[in-house]
Amino acid sequence: MVPAGRNQEGLKLNLDVSQHGSAAVITLTGSLLGGPDAAALKNKLHELVAAGKIRVVVNLKNVEFINSSGLAMLISSLNTMRDTGGDMKIANASEKITTLIKVTKLGSLFENHPTVEAAIAAFKK
Repeated sequence: MVPAGRNQEGLKLNLDVSQHGSAAVITLTGSLLGGPDAAALKNKLHELVAAGKIRVVVNLKNVEFINSSGLAMLISSLNTMRDTGGDMKIANASEKITTLIKVTKLGSLFENHPTVEAAIAAFKK
């Protein structure tokens, strides 16, 4: 039996990966809280890198809540991609998440785009 608020893997966050041109899009659904979810995201990024996919867009459209550990997950994810010669962009962050990124002075670290399409197009610049 799966505890309330968790998926089959016991996570509070669902990760769905799709390919859009030269970029992989990871759509997150749920709450970004760190813990086991951080390991799942890191593992997924390493799988993408191993497959030669080094341009990643993290779609936050369905993220309901993010805490400091969730922000740390995003920073770690960005570092993972950049350490492998790739990059990561954020798309569809809610107003609350965008404000959190600004308040924590992480706006210069993350490229936050209004849509997945805009984030993918930014890789071409």
